[in-house]
Amino acid sequence: MTEVSEILKSVLSTIRVPRPGDRVHKDECAFSFASPESDGGLYVCMNSFLGFGSKYVERHHAKTGQRAYLHITRTRKTQKEDDSNSGSGDPPKKKPTRLAIGIEGGFDVEQEQYQEEVKLVLFPDRQEVTSDDLASMPDVVRERVSLSMAGLQAADSVSHTLQVQQWDGEVRQESKHAAELKQLDNGVKIPPCGWKCEVCDLQENLWMNLTDGMVLCGRRYFDGSGGNNHALLHYQQTGYPLAVKLGTITPDGADVYSYDEDDMVLDSKLPEHLSHFGIDMMTMEKTERTMTELEIAVNQRVGEWEVIQESGTTLRPLWGPGLTGMKNLGNSCYLNSVMQVLFTIPDFQTKYVSNIDKIFNEAPSDPTQDFKTQVAKLGYGLLSGEYSKPAPDPGDDPNSSTEPRGDQVGIAPRMFKALVGRGHPEFSTNRQQDAQEFLLHFINMVERNCRSGMNPSEAFRFLVEEKIVCQQSQKAKYTQRVDYIVQLPVPMDQATNMEELQEAERHREEAESSGAPPSAAPRAKIPFASCLAALSEPETLIDFWSSAVQAKTTATKTTRFASFPDHLVIQIKKFTFGLDWVPKKLDVSIDVPDTLDLSALRAMGQQPGEELLPEVAPLPLMTPDVEVKAPVLDDSTVSQLCEMGFPLEACRKAVYYTGNTGIDAAMNWVMGHMEDPDFSAPLVLPGSSSAPGTTPTESLPEEHLVTIVSMGFSRDQATRALRATNNVLERAVDWIFSHLDDLESMDVSEGGRSGGGSEASREPPPGPHVHDGTGKYELFAFISHMGTSTMCGHYVCHIKKDQQWVIFNDQKVCASEKPPKDLGYLYFYRRVVE
Repeated sequence: MTEVSEILKSVLSTIRVPRPGDRVHKDECAFSFASPESDGGLYVCMNSFLGFGSKYVERHHAKTGQRAYLHITRTRKTQKEDDSNSGSGDPPKKKPTRLAIGIEGGFDVEQEQYQEEVKLVLFPDRQEVTSDDLASMPDVVRERVSLSMAGLQAADSVSHTLQVQQWDGEVRQESKHAAELKQLDNGVKIPPCGWKCEVCDLQENLWMNLTDGMVLCGRRYFDGSGGNNHALLHYQQTGYPLAVKLGTITPDGADVYSYDEDDMVLDSKLPEHLSHFGIDMMTMEKTERTMTELEIAVNQRVGEWEVIQESGTTLRPLWGPGLTGMKNLGNSCYLNSVMQVLFTIPDFQTKYVSNIDKIFNEAPSDPTQDFKTQVAKLGYGLLSGEYSKPAPDPGDDPNSSTEPRGDQVGIAPRMFKALVGRGHPEFSTNRQQDAQEFLLHFINMVERNCRSGMNPSEAFRFLVEEKIVCQQSQKAKYTQRVDYIVQLPVPMDQATNMEELQEAERHREEAESSGAPPSAAPRAKIPFASCLAALSEPETLIDFWSSAVQAKTTATKTTRFASFPDHLVIQIKKFTFGLDWVPKKLDVSIDVPDTLDLSALRAMGQQPGEELLPEVAPLPLMTPDVEVKAPVLDDSTVSQLCEMGFPLEACRKAVYYTGNTGIDAAMNWVMGHMEDPDFSAPLVLPGSSSAPGTTPTESLPEEHLVTIVSMGFSRDQATRALRATNNVLERAVDWIFSHLDDLESMDVSEGGRSGGGSEASREPPPGPHVHDGTGKYELFAFISHMGTSTMCGHYVCHIKKDQQWVIFNDQKVCASEKPPKDLGYLYFYRRVVE
């Protein structure tokens, strides 16, 4: 023990005690999904507080020289142990009573019962030091090591902190109407039972208006169930704002809804308001599920949409490489589905998994914050098969052999989700998100981190050609843009079962007028060919400014593929807005084909004999040796844009950069630049060093320039980014990535002068790099959404592996029996190589 004591003395300065704000990774390895429950446990560096599985701790020791690690192992208790503990005083596990996570009455957060063991381990010989060993060591050694060990054990891990962000869907505010609520003296008294709607005789989902005592049925749900909206209609007719749900009244409270505030609310005077109508709150018992209980039932029972999840059949669980499930971290199914599909694409496998050793060796000191490391870690976790094992049944002895369940051990992508969502207003939360938006967000992050070397997102990148033909002069204009996803419109008027839909709508209107419950609506059947035709048909542009006739006229715009990507993503535009601007989802079935030939949509470019529209003369480029004058802008166009709610400076820039060519061109510019960090920044004349928002070269922080140049950009590009963002480094980095196309074609050097050669001798700037080939594809994956909007519901994905369709439903990975290809949201095709 003397030798161990001497080693600890020598490394004592490297052993730290965790302080508030330190990130302690004691639940997950930085390079793998190893945890204290895994074979070999987890080693936590007592200096950096990073966690490492037994496979990677040697690598960290060799790279950093750190010798002291806290070794944490956990073994799951058997059911018998749990039962005995419960009998000795531990309370039984309660059902959730609040729509919340990590708070009293909410959902528990993976609180399985474990036996934990910790010890100090010294590398490279893995010498173990127990608490008993520490007792015999010098005071200075014992005190520092004991404080560090105790601090690490007491500290909340990063993953736990992220997971238990208290989410409470039941936080209700006092209604503004409660204190002074008007109640009519109309003699109405409500019996303690036997209620029914006073309009349609419905006997469930009943609400009593707290002003006049009317008992009416609640709202109709999206699937036709629920009530008939009579309580809502009564509010619209009378303006009486508060209603209580009958059957939820107990001495502890009740469900109260405010129609005016459009939310569940608190009513501090509820006993008084109920007593007015003869209801003694203290004697009432609950006979109906509260709104929170109804929501919890949905959250606990995700298998509500049988068709997409194939829950009507017994599915065969699958295990092995490429068949690894992912834990749902709380509405993270959108992320799970997207990443499962991406790592079936060879480009992503090659970039991140094939090069995993190189990526890990080059990882920075904190690999948990490194994009490449965490993406490689996720990819290897999904493809290796190491975590594709049956999850143990909590009621089984871990040593017993039973029939495996469908759930897997799987992987929990906590570090990955925290990293890719950091700073994003939506993806950093636990709310449900749009899978298509996350796919584009992740592609954008890949683009940012692949400035040099292989870029796997090029597998999706393609060029779109837009051809605009002036109908008066018949002259054309061609433009190209980069895209990653084909958004396919859904022409509802092309439904093949239109008569059935019209008949159902008639029945719905009759049921609504008579107060009868409506029947379930049929699903619209839309031919895929009609969706494709809607995408490719010419679009008519009204009030198009024609440079040929120097006036507004009508034009047609046709969109075609200028290149075909290796992998084509098609989004079905199911989510739209109703006439009342309320978001809704189209309930459609589309016969999406297994094979696709888009060759007929190949762009042809300028045709022989076709005349082009004259180029609009750009506003002159100002340089320091030319007097800078304010641009002459079309005030009427600026005003029209401002009236739409856009910032004044953004409107001025839109008119300036489109050369005063009219509202259509300016509006297109606005829609294409709304995400720019400098969207609302003052208009800056190119080359002007005195215009608002610009900064002279000599005042640019050299350290900011060096930082941006180190990311692979030129000094001129870094200068331009800093000038556009008032020297704020973070904004400059965002700006530079949102202006990649402009920067790649930038041929003006410092000061706004030509970088070399005459205009005629300059080569045209290279366009974005795209892969091109035939337009023939085969379907290999699709992501489906269940629910009424992208902000709620559930996502699953189906992927074709070795000619077998496989369903990935979070931790469940099974052979698919009836893949619902007609109900997908995102479809993934790969090019057919002939």
